[in-house]
Amino acid sequence: MEKQIYNNNLRINYKIEGKGNAVVLVHGFLETSETWKDFAKLLSQNCKVITVDLPGHGRSELHEEPETMCKYAESIYYILNEENITETIIVGHSMGGYVALAFAENYPFMLSGLCLFHSSPFADDEIKKQIRLNTIQQTEEGNKNIICSEHAKAVYADDNIEKFKAEIKEGKRIALSVSEEGIIASLLTMRERKDRNNILENLQVPFLYILGKKDRFIPENVLNKMNMPKNYKIAVLENSGHMGMIEEKEKSLKLINDFCKNVYKPQ
Repeated sequence: MEKQIYNNNLRINYKIEGKGNAVVLVHGFLETSETWKDFAKLLSQNCKVITVDLPGHGRSELHEEPETMCKYAESIYYILNEENITETIIVGHSMGGYVALAFAENYPFMLSGLCLFHSSPFADDEIKKQIRLNTIQQTEEGNKNIICSEHAKAVYADDNIEKFKAEIKEGKRIALSVSEEGIIASLLTMRERKDRNNILENLQVPFLYILGKKDRFIPENVLNKMNMPKNYKIAVLENSGHMGMIEEKEKSLKLINDFCKNVYKPQ
């Protein structure tokens, strides 16, 4: 079911499927709730699954003032309040992982478990910050189509590009649905986000970290710099780039289903 809420006259769009314990799936850069469509449907056989359009994406509106990861996380908080959900697991893909960590920082009382999916707790380094600015400039110069086309392909492992040709085409369509203003806002938000490795290290709930062996955005060696919390599990998808929920759907689904069962098991 697709629904909307209004926070200070700002429309936030989201979808709910299934019954039971809550899991929120948070999309990444140049994505919307549609990115999770097939995965959410399968996961909803065991959980109540919420997929959200972050502000400036899908059918959700941008704030007038600059976006932040905390404002993105706040939109999830308002959705949960609207649905009378007091605890949830948050699964954040890529940029969605940055949002998930901001949620963990600001609303720990609502968090039952956290999963970072092709993401990291770190702030951008100077090289990455410059890349964000370059992409903003490209967007402003009218090159949105090129950016979306290149990104839709780059998120897959090289040897998966032919296999997932239809999914790449769909990914480009979804990316193009994000307005130029939404793209620029998310780039600035990622560029300015703070390091939340300390939030992860001090996490008081179970943590699942999913990586792609062939991910060109979040390489496996990121593990060398991370401070893990007490209760954690690491899973590496051997045949995935940055889109494990599609490239290795069944394995990713099992990982998250098992994680949910562990988090919500009777005490």
